[in-house]
Formats: sequence, structure tokens, C-alpha cells
Amino acid sequence: MTFKPFQAAAALCVLAACSAGESRSNAAEQGRQAARPADRPFAVVDVARFDTPWAMAFLTGSGRPLLDLALVSEKAGRLWLVDSRTGRRWPVGGVPPVKVAGQGGLGDVVVHPEFVVNHRVYLSFVEAGRGGTSGAAVGYGTLDLRNRERPALRDFRVIWRQQPKVSGDGHFSHRIAFAPDGSMFVSSGDRQKMAPAQDRSSDLGKIIHMTAEGQRIGGAFHTLGHRNVLGLAFTADGRLWANEMGPRGGDEVNLIERGRNYGWPRASYGSHYDGAPIPDEHRSRGFEEPKVWWTPSISPAGMIIYSGDLFPQWKGDILMGALSGQALIRVDVNGAAARKGDRWDMGERIREVEQGPGGEVYLLEDGGRLLRLTPA
Repeated sequence: MTFKPFQAAAALCVLAACSAGESRSNAAEQGRQAARPADRPFAVVDVARFDTPWAMAFLTGSGRPLLDLALVSEKAGRLWLVDSRTGRRWPVGGVPPVKVAGQGGLGDVVVHPEFVVNHRVYLSFVEAGRGGTSGAAVGYGTLDLRNRERPALRDFRVIWRQQPKVSGDGHFSHRIAFAPDGSMFVSSGDRQKMAPAQDRSSDLGKIIHMTAEGQRIGGAFHTLGHRNVLGLAFTADGRLWANEMGPRGGDEVNLIERGRNYGWPRASYGSHYDGAPIPDEHRSRGFEEPKVWWTPSISPAGMIIYSGDLFPQWKGDILMGALSGQALIRVDVNGAAARKGDRWDMGERIREVEQGPGGEVYLLEDGGRLLRLTPA
């Protein structure tokens, strides 16, 4: 089923009217630098509340926002269309069945770069396998907005499945990012199995490059040696950046470059949960050094590259949530280099960061609140 652009625009208008290598001693120094407080340059507005929200995406295409409407996913398997100004929301039908356990459930939501033409919405989620196993998956459907009270995804199809499916309910990753050329990148976590991140025959612990239809580009994977990548975003010059949860310490921000090995579990600036050390030598052993890292952990989550005008001092920088760190974090990006910037205490676990159509910044808390940030 397809919809012409003017049909989608009309439906959106109806909805709007209805709602009106370094050493470990240097690691400790990096951690101290990251902890410096900064005054908030923003005001916070409570917009809406959800149940275990995971991701958010505004309905945009060809660089143009479609009013103030966004999609919000909940881990329990629900998808919502929400007016980001008023907080009014509508449940979206047609979401695929998901397995909800541990860290798994409905994950990312991303719209196609040409959404205004094809109305395509991509979801990542966890699906059950045989014998108690599970794995991440990515698919897309067409967003039907003709009935203002009953938006729905039509003709949903799965285009990627994480292989192999394994036991356990953690480290799915399953973040999605579209490149400037319209191709797609998906993060595939190590599923808490560690060793498969270095196994070139497995999807686990990799970042995968594919077409918007799911055909792989450049081989089985784009990069390897990842633990749990929960943030993916492109800069205006086409560089792909990712954040990644380390074990005990060693959370990272990486510049993602094809064919590179990012070291997990053979190299990390963190240590195992039982206290066993992990070698921190990266480059001398053929692994990529993280551009920025944190010890102790902040537990990085969703991230964007900010491009708006409301906060010109942030333009081109990474904004990302911190879960255990309960903060909004800015990483100063300059070409292929990055360094720690600001860290604003939010008092809650920040799961997702998204940019609004006017340059506002939206945050989703694990506890359920959708917050809007504007200049103070």
C-alpha cells in the first residue's frame, strides 16, 4: 500500500488541528575531567509520560519536519504517535510481536530519509527463537495517517535478523542510523557472550551496513569488536559516531570506520565485573582507540549530532544520554577528533536524546517522562 505525499500532509494537518593507548592512571584522570559540573543553559518542560520508553523519531524527510509529530517506542512493544508540543498521543497499530525480557523488547524507531515520499518507518525489536533463544531484528512498514485516531504501520516486513540467536536477555544494541547516501547502519550487540565480538562469522558485536531494503554492503559486517552500542549518529560531513557501554568502566565514544576492530573483549579501559583486568593496549595490538572514554561508567544511551540553531554553541557536537550517570552529556566534536564537553545532571536515567523541528532537544527518561529543552 502506498500513499501520495499530499495525503500524508493532509492527515498530519488533521492531527495537528486535533491536538492544537593510554594507561589506567590516565583513565582515572579522564573520569575526573568528565565529572566537572556545569550550569544548565536550558529550561526543562515535562511534555508527556510513557511506560519504559526507548526511542523517539520526528516525522521528517528531505530535511523537512512535518509539524511537531514524533513516534515514541516503548520497550513493552507499544508505538505511539505524539504531538511534541501538547503531549497528546495516539497508539500506532501494526507493530510486530516482540519478546520482552531483560533489556529486550521494542527498540529503535527511525524514519526513512525520504519519509515525505514513501512514509516508511523502521523499527528494531527482539524476537524469540527456538529453545529459549532470542535475537534482534529490524524491519519497516508504511505509516498510514489517514485515520487521525488510528495511525498504523502497514505491510511490515523484517529485513535483518541478528545471527545467531542465543540465550540471555542483554546487549541487543539494535540502534539504527541512516547515512547521507540513504544506506543504513545497525548496531548488533555481543549479547553478553563477549568472544563472538571477534568472530567474523557472527553478527554479534558488530556494526552492519546495509541498504534500506536490507541487502548487506561491504561484506558481513562494517566493523567488529563492539560490546553494546546504544548510540549511532552521522555528522554533517558524513562521519559515523557511536557510543558504547563498557564493562566496569571503559564506556566509549568511537569514530566508526569501515573494517576497523574496536577491541572488545580483548581491549578495554574497563575491567570485568569480577574485577579481572582487561588489557588496555589498543593501537599497538591492531585495535582502534576510543576517541573519548569514561571510568567510572556513565552507561551511555541514545545520542544525536546536534544541528539546530537554538543552541548554536552545540552545533556539530554529540548530545547523548547517560543511564547510570543520570545526565545529559555533550561531547565536543571537531572533524575526526572529540573531547569531553559538558555534563548536566538530570537526576534520572536518560534513555534517548532527539532533536525537534525547531532545534529543541527532547529527552526520554527510563522512568517515562518526555522532556523538552529550550534555551534558559
